[in-house]
Amino acid sequence: MFRIEDLTATAGAGLAPMAGVTDAAMRLLCHEQGAAWAVSEMLSAKGWVFSKGRNRNALDLLSRLPGEGVAGLQLFGSEPAYMAEAARQLEDRGFQFIDLNFGCPAPKITGNGEGSAMLRNPAGVGAVVEAVARATRLPVTAKIRSGWDDGHVNAPEVARICQESGAVAVAVHARTRMQQYAGAADWSVIAAVKRAVDIPVFGNGDVRSGADAVRMMSQTGCDAVIVGRAAQGNPWIFREIAGALRGEDVPPPTPRARADMALRHYRLETELFGEKLGMLEMRKHIAWYVRGMKGAARFRDAVNAMNDPRAVLDALRAFAEAQDEEECPTSRAGTTGHTEEPAGATASESGR
Repeated sequence: MFRIEDLTATAGAGLAPMAGVTDAAMRLLCHEQGAAWAVSEMLSAKGWVFSKGRNRNALDLLSRLPGEGVAGLQLFGSEPAYMAEAARQLEDRGFQFIDLNFGCPAPKITGNGEGSAMLRNPAGVGAVVEAVARATRLPVTAKIRSGWDDGHVNAPEVARICQESGAVAVAVHARTRMQQYAGAADWSVIAAVKRAVDIPVFGNGDVRSGADAVRMMSQTGCDAVIVGRAAQGNPWIFREIAGALRGEDVPPPTPRARADMALRHYRLETELFGEKLGMLEMRKHIAWYVRGMKGAARFRDAVNAMNDPRAVLDALRAFAEAQDEEECPTSRAGTTGHTEEPAGATASESGR
């Protein structure tokens, strides 16, 4: 267990923010499987302030579900005044902390000087963190990357500025902006950040199993890890990581358990967003849940061609009932380490 001011989380990994993925349904399922905390999709601070709280997509992003554990609301932006005002307006929405995104690599975000583009302006990062920390009573954390590119790896400097400006923890995705999500994460950067600051440091990048989490913490000295793509269709990775931290081997879910979880996830999405939008949101999740299972490609193609939410629900029920309770025929890496995204599904650190 670690404590960040008023924020207390159980030992284990956190769920990293991902666009179109870490909504309330995903967070709830990951919490149930052992996620110590989670972070929402990223919300534009300036967009929220300008909309005067009437933007439907933003309101959907702010949804919480009963049973969720500790969760942070992630904001992005480059202008301290808007970031501070959004944090002030949103601090009573049921989230336990505010997370600031200085890591999104998406061109539509960096093109506006936001997300990971802020890494090229460390003083601007400090101004944003300080403004938000002064505006809200909630703890403020920051998510950064190693740097803009290989020639500008400045995560330790940026992390120090975050700490000096009022952040109570920093998460480090050990890839540069130019890497996007390709190539290997350089965990040595996480170690350098840990040496540079006194606040908790969360490591991110290439944690695909419990063994990876244990190895990252051992090699870098980070206080905890956060998991992104490896949790897609696999909330059980948090149970696996928690077990690994206790020295226990946790078996992977059976095909039936995976199919049943997809069915539950579908019901939660439709509860949150209605049948039509919930069905559309679930298409990528369904592909991730059934990845590597017998008949997965055919089933995924069939579901993607359906436009009737009830037909998708019936198809999921039938697919789940067709699974047996035998151990998944794919390796453990196939359920916890496979990070390629199916066609048509994308995830990043930006907002919905």
